[in-house]
Amino acid sequence: MNPPAPEILRGTLDLLILKALSWGPSHGYAVARWIEHATNDALAVGEGTLYPALHRLEERGWITASWGASENNRQAKFYALTRKGRTQLRAQTASWHRYAAAVFAALDAPALD
Repeated sequence: MNPPAPEILRGTLDLLILKALSWGPSHGYAVARWIEHATNDALAVGEGTLYPALHRLEERGWITASWGASENNRQAKFYALTRKGRTQLRAQTASWHRYAAAVFAALDAPALD
């Protein structure tokens, strides 16, 4: 039996969405699929989590949205990274690298005497 998928840490979803869109405009389903693929299916993003996050990022000016045709010729909303979003992606990426390094350092640290 597989263990349950971990919860996505607060703030991490925004970073993952920005990274997914850094490859080019995508619709929501493609963003969710990229996150699952990039994390080797360790993180799954449901519609109830993904779409509010996309709307929040759009309100912040980090992404834009426009209607277009999907791969199967259906109407879909496509999201694209803005210049402000690219700046945010770089800042959050650097911050998460520092954070992860600090957590790994703590996990590998010996006990205090």
